Amino acid sequence: MIRHVRIGIDTGGTFTDVVALDEDTGEVVSTKTPSTPADPAAGFMTGMRKGLDLLGCAPGEMTAVAHGTTVATNQLLEGRAGGLGLITTEGYEFILEIARQSVPDGYGNSYFWVKPPRIVPVHLVKTVRGRLDHRGEEVRPFDEEQAVAVARWFRDNGITAIGVCFLHSYANAAHELAMHEVLRREHPEAAVSLSSAVLREYREYERAVTTLVDAAVKPTLSRYLTRITAQVGEGTPFYVMKSNGGVKSADEVVHQPVTTVLSGPAAGALGAALIARDAGNRRGDSVLTLDGGGTSTDVSVVLGGEPALTTEGTIGSYPCKIPMIDIATVGAGGGSVGWVSPEGTLKVGPRSAGADPGPMCYRRGGAEPTVTDAYVMLGRIPPRLLGGEIELDAETARDGIAKLASDLGLDLARCAVGVCEINAWNQANAIRQITVKRGLDVRDFTMAAFGGSGPLALCRLMDILGLPAAIVPENPGVVSAWGLLTVDVKDDYVQTAVTRDAEFDPAAVSGVYAELAGRAAAALAKEGFAEADRRYLRSADLRYFGQAFEVRVDAPGGEVDEAFRRTVVERFHDAHERLYGYCYRDDPRHPVEWVNFRVSGVGPIRRPEPRQYPAGDGRPERAQTGSRPVYFDEWVDTPVYRRPELAPGDALHGPAIVEEFGSTIPLHAGFTARVDPYRNLMVARS
Repeated sequence: MIRHVRIGIDTGGTFTDVVALDEDTGEVVSTKTPSTPADPAAGFMTGMRKGLDLLGCAPGEMTAVAHGTTVATNQLLEGRAGGLGLITTEGYEFILEIARQSVPDGYGNSYFWVKPPRIVPVHLVKTVRGRLDHRGEEVRPFDEEQAVAVARWFRDNGITAIGVCFLHSYANAAHELAMHEVLRREHPEAAVSLSSAVLREYREYERAVTTLVDAAVKPTLSRYLTRITAQVGEGTPFYVMKSNGGVKSADEVVHQPVTTVLSGPAAGALGAALIARDAGNRRGDSVLTLDGGGTSTDVSVVLGGEPALTTEGTIGSYPCKIPMIDIATVGAGGGSVGWVSPEGTLKVGPRSAGADPGPMCYRRGGAEPTVTDAYVMLGRIPPRLLGGEIELDAETARDGIAKLASDLGLDLARCAVGVCEINAWNQANAIRQITVKRGLDVRDFTMAAFGGSGPLALCRLMDILGLPAAIVPENPGVVSAWGLLTVDVKDDYVQTAVTRDAEFDPAAVSGVYAELAGRAAAALAKEGFAEADRRYLRSADLRYFGQAFEVRVDAPGGEVDEAFRRTVVERFHDAHERLYGYCYRDDPRHPVEWVNFRVSGVGPIRRPEPRQYPAGDGRPERAQTGSRPVYFDEWVDTPVYRRPELAPGDALHGPAIVEEFGSTIPLHAGFTARVDPYRNLMVARS
């Protein structure tokens, strides 16, 4: 009998996570395999084969594969954006040098701040005559002769990735399309990105950089996805996770690769949000997601059951104004290295041992102690990972921590605890970035902790942040891969059309939304969605006249009329007051201004149904596999439980260790973990 299998594969810095779903029986299996940074496709293929083997299926039985990738992100974070050129409007060749007057952490700590290196050096920026005004009307015609000369210059100098960003092309793409045609004729091997296709939104600097990021990663991602597509099979739908919380077919996403820069973390946030909602906890709509991996930790906020979105994200030092799930990333993972600063203090991260060579206990050549080594030395991690696939060398971990302790003048246990504690505080600070700094009280949230290293510091984070409760999903190490199976196809379209609220023209706005919806419909049709299955979500960016930045609010569907206008403006006032503590709802001195109009086209997929399990007998000792010495505040003989043997209704009281295939949960004294009907662990203070 032919089976129907969907697979989600998330490539992380240390491990590649795999979840396979048998659509006929509902059976879900998961596994992990070490990532292969030198060739990410190799780790992907190994993971895919392992997932199929667990279900006893052949590649021809796959109905779809969804993939979260770090290829684009890693290229940008590692500064590999060479061979990149920019073509812009004559007179604007220094747009990247001028940039923004944006000083990290405020002026008080940045007296000697130097702007980061430009993504394109000035000698690789070329200009072409021609000019449009902000309404898209031509002021000066496009100079094709100069455009040809510029294209030939890039061709002759071996520049094969080019971004094109002309002034006000968000209002009229004609000049950029003309430039693209010249490049197609004169320099056909170049990968070209047009700002009018990447981001039809005003603010020239951000639009230029976003376009250049797209051009920089386009060749790399294209080669990577082409290779994987050949292995998956041409007849199997192959989707790639996007930063906006949706997926898109690999054939289409290569045309706009900038949309994948937060591919993996976005899937984790969505998966955790869905798990928390299904769990029915009392704060199911207000959740903090913490995805702890080998190299970093990604945190996000879920409000109203959906992860928060932003268009103000950055990748490394590059602003990317594409819609993306609002994620803060910190270099705090299992592979984060403990080291001594020049001042003689203990530091942890952001440098990571990654997958190769990995922590010292992996015995693959790692020479620096890591967070994983500290947890191993303290007994909080078992001597074997991934069901015995990776055997850990506790003595080597101990030797690494001992050397660090000697350099710091600390005893062994205090040094290991210090490494874990600093790593936890780094994670807590990332959570504060997306809560306290945005006017949110972290104590109003439940935290969903997942990823291979996410649950390790769970109890300490609850203490540090004052969190009332936390949830650890079943198989937390593969939540990002599971999230890939729950994600709809989604495309976002934006158009800048600045207008005062007093001059709001329903017909004009309706026309903008219709044009955006038409583009979304065409994209969904390419993905194979029937018209009846497509959904269109509207939103708009508004501000008070004179403000520099906007607030995005949802806009209702249906007819654009006076009722539509009033609804959106009221939502803007409410959102502004919620964000900043005030609004000008009834003050005519501060009129409202409409700036950007947005449409998201959604093609829904069938999500796996959450599975409830029968209650157990209330005797968790059935899952106890023994005990071992574990250091919390002192060495304690601590019971160890095998999580798959725990049943709904079971309650564990710390200190305890809960182990499973992809993750471990150290339960500190004073905490209780209860198993809910979905086999999530609900952790709270005793």
